Amino acid sequence: MEKGVLIADSGSTKTAWCLIRTDGGKEYRHTSGINPVYLSREEIIRLIREEFQPLSQPVGAIRFYGAGCAFAEKNRQVAEALEYCFGTSDIEVHPDLLAAARALCGREPGIACILGTGSNSCYYDGKQIVQNVPPLGFILGDEGSGAYIGKRLLADALKGVLPADLAEQLLKEMALTYPEIIDRVYRQPLPNRFLAGSARFAAAHIARPEIRRIVQEALEAFIRRNVLLYEKARELPVSFTGSVAWAFRELLQETLAAHALQAGHFSPDPMEGLLRFHCSL
Repeated sequence: MEKGVLIADSGSTKTAWCLIRTDGGKEYRHTSGINPVYLSREEIIRLIREEFQPLSQPVGAIRFYGAGCAFAEKNRQVAEALEYCFGTSDIEVHPDLLAAARALCGREPGIACILGTGSNSCYYDGKQIVQNVPPLGFILGDEGSGAYIGKRLLADALKGVLPADLAEQLLKEMALTYPEIIDRVYRQPLPNRFLAGSARFAAAHIARPEIRRIVQEALEAFIRRNVLLYEKARELPVSFTGSVAWAFRELLQETLAAHALQAGHFSPDPMEGLLRFHCSL
């Protein structure tokens, strides 16, 4: 039986899958995020078995792009889990940053950025990633990300920096109390995903000046501490993908303009750009 090519784009929160069938058709699937920094081989296998819906055609090859897939040991962990679940050894595991670069820039040079649960960026020469300012994760870095915005938002709510009505609304909508927040951040797994969840509140209430300021400062930090560190930042378009980038794209464009940077492409996720890239090979 003919076999298709399975493309996957995975963040820490969710994974988008698309099977390119041999007849050119496409089948989409979605699961929770697969990040080998937080999930073991066995946990990845269990996640796929529980959440991945069957396909109409067997998988002959997999091209997996994922958060946390920047180290050989972690990539091998993902590849082994995929081979176990899909029965193919034709597997390539790449960092999600390469997915962003290929989706946003295709075969042209540019600065490619991800703003989702976490954040990342690179200078891409049209073929490969030439330079990458390390994102450092949500504790040391990840400026501009959902986790970064969520961390600031929850901290301001608990410290009384936010107006009382806004803080009360945030905790009510997220069904959280002070002890629960502390437990989720410091004792439970995947605190970055938890923190990023409150970024949706920020998007829904961006008209409030207190929320707008938090988001603006987060995006400003991302530009200053990441984008501007690339020597070619002012020569090339700066493009963004990810749920946070898409939600706050107007503020991003304002921030880029304030730094005399050229705005490139914006997309909610890399999948369609990735499919164009792979179908053109």
